Amino acid sequence: MEILRSIALFIAAAVAEIGGAWLVWQGVREHRGGVWIGAGVIALGLYGFVATLQTDPHFGRILAAYGGVFVAGSLAWGMAFDGFRPDRFDVVGALICLVGVAVITYSPRT
Repeated sequence: MEILRSIALFIAAAVAEIGGAWLVWQGVREHRGGVWIGAGVIALGLYGFVATLQTDPHFGRILAAYGGVFVAGSLAWGMAFDGFRPDRFDVVGALICLVGVAVITYSPRT
């Protein structure tokens, strides 16, 4: 159950951070305006809070593991919202990152 909670928190963090960055991008680069930028800033702030809900007490470990989720999530977000199509190297790289997440986060500690 703890692993499922952790995975759900990583996904929530990814939606907040990647979504927030995307909203800022849309506001600035696509000229959608301040409301989009403001929503992005709020989402990015929410990401910071979601990350604190992980049970592991070590900031560095959680953020390092989340980095792999961010890589895979960013590619998925691009596919869903920007028409991006990853090539095989993108997919292999994302899978390597997710294996790293599993090793960092779910390996037994002695």
